[in-house]
Amino acid sequence: MTTNSEYEVVIIGGGPAGAAAATILAEFGHRVLILEREKFPRYHVGESLLPFTFHPLKRLGLVERMGQSAFVKKYSVQFISASGKASQPFYFSTRYEPEIAQTWQVLRSEFDCLVLDNARARGAAVREENTVLHLLREADRVVGVCAQDQSGQRTEYRARMVLDCSGKEAFAAVRNQWRLKDPALNKVAVWTYYEGAARDPGLDAGATTVAFVPERGWFWYIPQHNDRVSVGVVAEGKYLTREGVKTPEAMFQREVKQNRWIEQHLACGRQTGPYYVTSEFSYHARHCGAAGLLLVGDAFCFLDPVFSSGLMFALKSGVLAAESVHAGLVANDLCPTRFAPYAASLREGIENMRKLVYAFYEPGFTFRMLTERYPELAGDITDCLSGDVNKDFSRLFNAVAEFVPVPGALPVGQPLTTTAGARVAPA
Repeated sequence: MTTNSEYEVVIIGGGPAGAAAATILAEFGHRVLILEREKFPRYHVGESLLPFTFHPLKRLGLVERMGQSAFVKKYSVQFISASGKASQPFYFSTRYEPEIAQTWQVLRSEFDCLVLDNARARGAAVREENTVLHLLREADRVVGVCAQDQSGQRTEYRARMVLDCSGKEAFAAVRNQWRLKDPALNKVAVWTYYEGAARDPGLDAGATTVAFVPERGWFWYIPQHNDRVSVGVVAEGKYLTREGVKTPEAMFQREVKQNRWIEQHLACGRQTGPYYVTSEFSYHARHCGAAGLLLVGDAFCFLDPVFSSGLMFALKSGVLAAESVHAGLVANDLCPTRFAPYAASLREGIENMRKLVYAFYEPGFTFRMLTERYPELAGDITDCLSGDVNKDFSRLFNAVAEFVPVPGALPVGQPLTTTAGARVAPA
């Protein structure tokens, strides 16, 4: 066992949240280390960027590189009824300036490398194939991590702050028993990839498509470069496993026939690679962190993917966390309460998006019903679904409540400021 004390901040995970945080901290001149369990490039799902991802990308200095990339440009979103009838595409340019109105569909293995390489270029140290085993503690404070490299060598990395950017593994939240399932958003997703599948013409070639199947299930259809399409179905587990169907392939292929638009667009393509499945993927952390520890990205919260908010929240939270930690390092004050505004800002955006996700899944409700009664609210819906989530949407949700129940905000996310419950057990 060796000890390393040269870093001010250690980050668990080199995905978009961790790489974003490392980039900003290194830019400020802090000594920061990313410990990443895998070797990049590595596979990850979640490929669609919301328009308001532009702001964290700009802060990270990546907008120009995104523009030069092969990633498919995304100008619109459309919805397909269960009968296969397509809505008119919604073009972001009808509401936003050009720099926001055009975003991207990304291949995560390439996008995540781009963000991580950017962190390296800004001065962050990155050690891949290093698995964090447990957090180091002194009294009631996290003071670093113990990690093991691919050769089996263990090192204690001591630092003033640890950022948990471990994604859905939620390293600290799981070990602290802080992770809470969302009360109603416990869906199952099954997905795969196609080559040569159909794309709509012109600007719509890069559109995200949401296509409905019975019982409030839905398909995503996300065009990527290299003639690939990411396509998956999300629904209740009891719906997808009905009639004794158990394998991901059988679930997926049966549901393709439930929507004519999806069936027609996939007919000319060839399925490639494995079928993937995940379940119960909406969760929240009871606390954003504790003394010496801060949760970022999916380690803090993950919402149902229907509105593609995951990458936006990951990048945004990485930037916000880094700026908060930088201010604390400069002030020599890293007490947990300093990070309450960080948590409050993220929770505000998460709760606004969460309310629309709940409404989406309510039987018999559509956003068209809402805008027919209140056409002036179309802009609010668009803003929230595009990622402009830190706004007062009370007028919107008061109107939604006339149609379906609107969930209250969950009492979660604030930092743990007492020693009770703070101990993190080794893995």
